[in-house]
Amino acid sequence: MTNDTNQVETAVSPADAVAEATPVTDEVGPSNRLEEEGEIAADYLEELLDIADLDGDIDIDVDHGRAAVEIVTDSADANSLKPLIGDEGEVLDALQELTRLAVQAKTGERSRLMLDVAGHRQARKVELTAIAQEAIDRARAEGADVSLPAMNPFERKVVHDAVAAASLISDSEGVEPKRHVVVRAPAAG
Repeated sequence: MTNDTNQVETAVSPADAVAEATPVTDEVGPSNRLEEEGEIAADYLEELLDIADLDGDIDIDVDHGRAAVEIVTDSADANSLKPLIGDEGEVLDALQELTRLAVQAKTGERSRLMLDVAGHRQARKVELTAIAQEAIDRARAEGADVSLPAMNPFERKVVHDAVAAASLISDSEGVEPKRHVVVRAPAAG
């Protein structure tokens, strides 16, 4: 049996073949990847809020090269999210790790996502910046290293950033959960 339909074959260059085989989509750059992490985290957290019967909205952003997700609520209901924070933010830290794992399960890549609940981390950041500034001032005035109390990784990062902005050096010393920041005295000179 012969096929009577006329078929037209055209020559396709290797570059054209690749272009045709590649779907036309936006380039997946760092910003798109972080936005995707935020969306995955938001879906995960919305399910959690439903299960826990808590009211809250999810805000997604990209901040300092990380996906940043915050659970927010009306100011009148801010205390309703307190169970997601815990006494010293320990529940928030655990929830952040669970959210990072949920993102990793979907993307196959480790996430550095930052989670905040009802502005807890932002308020803590303001407090830590003031603590860091006091340590910077003491290190400069006394010419001696200043050790701060034990802090979690988020808190230490805030202090390290403040110290670096002041053109000083800081190190983390100790072992979790007693790991702390030491602000180094400026070199005599």
